[in-house]
Parts: sequence; C-alpha cells; structure tokens
Amino acid sequence: MSSTLQIRNLIVEGEKPSGECFRIVDNVSVEAKPGEIVALIGESGAGKTTVALSALGYSRPGTRIVQGQVYIGETDILALNPEQRRGIRGKRVAYVAQSAAAALNPVIPLGEQIVEALLVHNMVKAEAGRRRAVELLRLLDLPEPETMVQRYPFQVSGGQQQRVMVAMAMSCLPEFLVFDEPTTALDVTTQIEVLRAIREIIRERETGAIYISHDLAVVAQVADRIVVMHEGRIVEEGHTEEILKSPREEYTRQLLRAVRLVPGGSGDFATERIGKTRNETPLLELKDIRASYEKGSWMRPVSSERHILHGVDLTLASGEVVALVGESGSGKSTLARVIAGLLAPVSGEIMFQGTPLHPNVRKRALDQLRRIQIIFQSPETTLNPEHRIEDVIGRPLELYFGLKGNHRRKRIEELLTMVDLPPEYVDRFPSELSGGESQRISIARAFAAEPDVILCDEILSSLDTLVGTAILDLIKDLQKRLRVAYLFISHDLATVASIANRVVVLYGGCVCEEGPTHKVFSPPHHPYTALLISSVPELRCGWLKDVLDSRSDPNRLEHGEPVSVECGCRFGNRCPLVERSICDHQPPPRKKISEDHTLWCHRKIDDLVNFQLSKKD
Repeated sequence: MSSTLQIRNLIVEGEKPSGECFRIVDNVSVEAKPGEIVALIGESGAGKTTVALSALGYSRPGTRIVQGQVYIGETDILALNPEQRRGIRGKRVAYVAQSAAAALNPVIPLGEQIVEALLVHNMVKAEAGRRRAVELLRLLDLPEPETMVQRYPFQVSGGQQQRVMVAMAMSCLPEFLVFDEPTTALDVTTQIEVLRAIREIIRERETGAIYISHDLAVVAQVADRIVVMHEGRIVEEGHTEEILKSPREEYTRQLLRAVRLVPGGSGDFATERIGKTRNETPLLELKDIRASYEKGSWMRPVSSERHILHGVDLTLASGEVVALVGESGSGKSTLARVIAGLLAPVSGEIMFQGTPLHPNVRKRALDQLRRIQIIFQSPETTLNPEHRIEDVIGRPLELYFGLKGNHRRKRIEELLTMVDLPPEYVDRFPSELSGGESQRISIARAFAAEPDVILCDEILSSLDTLVGTAILDLIKDLQKRLRVAYLFISHDLATVASIANRVVVLYGGCVCEEGPTHKVFSPPHHPYTALLISSVPELRCGWLKDVLDSRSDPNRLEHGEPVSVECGCRFGNRCPLVERSICDHQPPPRKKISEDHTLWCHRKIDDLVNFQLSKKD
C-alpha cells in the first residue's frame, strides 16, 4: 500500500446567524503516510475535527470547504461528485466516531453493522461478510467473536462498543482511518484496551491514520507525529517525542502544562477537609444501598445478581469532597441517581443530616430538593436549547427563593460573574456557547439553589484539557468559598487526586476500598485500585508498551465478568493475586489498614504491599 493522504491548503468557512462568514480552518496542510498515525491536538474549536473530516470529503452542516485539495494517492476527493465521494468513504478512508453509543444503531446486531459497508460497496456476499466481521472482532481481541456478532450494542461494554466501531471502519480494509477522540469518554482500563487495539490494527494492516485528541498523554502512546492547532491554524508540528520534550511554541507548552497526571508524592494531593470535628453527624449517609434498573414485584423480586449496586455504604460530611472512582459499569452514576431521587433503591436508606430522604424525588420536601443538586456530564443535553440563560439559571431562583423581576435578573448576573462569565450572557441561548461555557452555566444553575451537596457526574470528561483545567479550578475555588460538599464522580484519577479529600473505589457495584486520597493512592492498595492507578497514561512515549509488557496475563487483568456477590470476591476473575479456593467462594473480609483507610480483600496486607512494590520496581 503506497498511497499517501495529503490535505493541502485547506480553508473551511462557517456562517454566523447574521450572515457574516468566518474561517474555521485557515490554510492548513496535513500529510499521513501508510502505517503512520498523525495526531491533531488543540482546544475545542481549534478546527481539528473539521480538518480530519475533510479527509472524507465532508464538511459539517453550516460549513463549507472554499479552498484546498485532499488527495489519497492520485485521487483528489474534493474534485469528485457526491456519488463518487460515497464510493471512497469506508472503502479507502473510514471514520471512527467519539461516541460509539451514539453512532451504533441500537436495534441492529453488531455483525450486521460491521458488514454494512462491505455490502454497500459490493465487496463480498453476506456470508463472507459475516466471516470477515468475526475475523475483525478476533483481531481486535474481543471475547467470543462468533457470539458477539449476534449481540446488540446495549449488550456489550463501552470499550467493546468502541472496538466494534474500529472493526466497522476496518471492514473494507481502507487505506486510512480517522479517529475522532476515540477514548475521551472511556475509563482508564478500557482506554488501554482500545489504544492497544488501534496500535495493533495499524501495525497489522499498515493503515495510515489521523488521530484527533486533546489528551497529550494518550497521543504520546499512539502517534508518530503531532500537529498542534489553535484557532484554525497550525502553530507547531513535529515528531511526537520532539514535541513532548522540546516544544517550540508557547501554546504547545501551555497544553503540556495543562496535562493532569497522578501525583507522585503525598504533598501533591488534596488536603484533608478543614473544620472537621469529632463525632459530627454526616451531612449525607447511605446505608446498605442496593439498586437495579429492572422493575420487580413482591411476587417476582429482581434477582440480586441483576442489581447494579450491592450493599453500598457511604458518608459525606459538610464541606467535604468525596470521589467515586471505578470503571464504566461499576455503579458510580447509578449511586448519584439514587441520592438525587431519580432512581429508587431496591433496599437501603438515605439519610440527610440524620433525617431519612424519600427515595422518590417527587415526594421530597422543596428544601430537601434545594439542598442536593446535580451537575451532569454533558451540558448540551441538559440545557434546554429553547430557553435563554436567564431562564436556565432563573428557574431555581424562582422555585426555591421566589425571586422575580429585577431581583432575579441581578442575582443571575451575580452567578454568571461567579463562574467567570460576562453578565451579558444572560440573554444568550445555549447554542451560542462553547462546551466550557455551557458547563459553567450548569455550575451556576446548581449554585443558584445555594445547596449543601452537589453531585458532580463526570463533569470534565467531555472537555478539552485547557477548558477542563479552568473548570476544575473554578469548582475547587467555589467549594472553598461556599463550603459546599461534593460527591465527585470521575474516571480521571489525576483530577480526583487534586480535588478529593476521600476516595471510594467501586467495582461491580461493591465498595472495594475507601479512605483519604493520599492513602488510597499509595501502597497498599486493593488489587483493583492498583490496576486503575497503573492504567493512567504517563506523558512519555513508550508507556503503553511498558504497561502491556509488565502484565504477564493482560487478558486476566482487563476482561472477565464480576464474580457473583453471593459466591466470592467480585474482582476475582481479574485479580493477579486471586486464590481460587478462597476468592471464588467467600466474600472478601473488611480490613482496616489504618483508622480511616479500609479495603475488602482476602489477601494479607503484607502480600499486597510486597506485590505492588515488586510491580513498581
């Protein structure tokens, strides 16, 4: 395969509602060779995705390509008519979307979706296409590929969905792939699976790729070259190691400084909560919470194995930040929904300042609603697009405090100033805001209720590094000034380390470790906590290879369903220290490492320390 992908002198324009044109991409040239991965990095709005989509001869609604050429070998895609371009897409260049959950059709089996491009391009018959789908799933290290082709998207995990997307893109064996933030929404262990799959498919097939990301630590593991974009222009480009070690431009250095890594020393962690008193009543207390999304009845109760949460206990004190960490599917967001009253638990009790909270949000007192607020992951799905910002933030002010007219408007402007937005944003619509600005509006809406507790559900995961750092600094500052407590849900352990006073680690709906942040992040860990920490990418080339080489049995660490809660340790199928005779048949006992640090494990503490220190060496 000798074709080269060349994007030459690309100019893409957009149009404002006023009719005024503006440049989204300004005279950009990018080249990718067979077997080479070129990363496009920069803030949201830098033009990364716009450039990458031009490789498919595509521009998003509201934009147009006004100048440039896009060559695959000798073919200029932009010179082709629409029908000819469709013949190129999927066959010579294919696209892997950021959100597999949104891109996959929920009512079509995975095998049929993988085969679709092959059938559209008349490359194979249906039965041969099915065999190709199984081969691709096996190549991407997906379990039981013959069975998986018959499954629907909701029947596989997020990491498996993302690898199915790679299989779809590879079905026609294209010369080039476009990866659009393929691991942004994934937890760290799932991210390793997808990165490994991408590396192997590129090496196996000599496929070239453009890889869009704002995560430099991830880019360091997959990219051969880096192109840095800012405001539609290229500001710097070079080999990956050269960019990471000796960036020439200040903007590149700014991106590198914004990368959040897990601290190495105890002095770098968030400090203990100020003002803690002995024997104080917890602000929020959860006792033996069990929850399921299935509906049972007194005649046919939901089986305990179908529960999402299995007897979770948790406390949150006034002014404290407690982080919930764990992989996708561990039950973090489910627990937040239970606290917010959006999902009634199967059993258990929720106490707020010593008073039971009704499990249904509609039956809680107005003041209880006010005092517990929630900020969701994606502001674009939680802000009403037809309401101005005045209405978005003004709703809780009117509901909880009866503010109207000028008093309401003045308070809204104060809240906008508090989240570092101009007061004149009060008249804007959500569509007129960037992702970071929309999240600031969500924060302002939550603080408008003057709550005691805010549930932060992955509020930084969809933001680029620079914007995410600014939002993180904002919520840390507001927490200190207003003494609000956070339940901070995240799979970003570096962020957790910088903000949380305590950490609760969830796996398979069970708590496996909890304690002060600096203790949980330092040996001895629970084996699952150790796996999470060791899976956080470092900002150096070769980290991914080192991690994969250090895991003598990577499938055991990264795959496997949780063990039945009625039988043994949930983590037993993936634990490197498992003792089958015990771990498969007995629930793990609670062990106190110190007065405030607890984990649930059959192994002796000394065994954990020795194993983790040996892996570190």
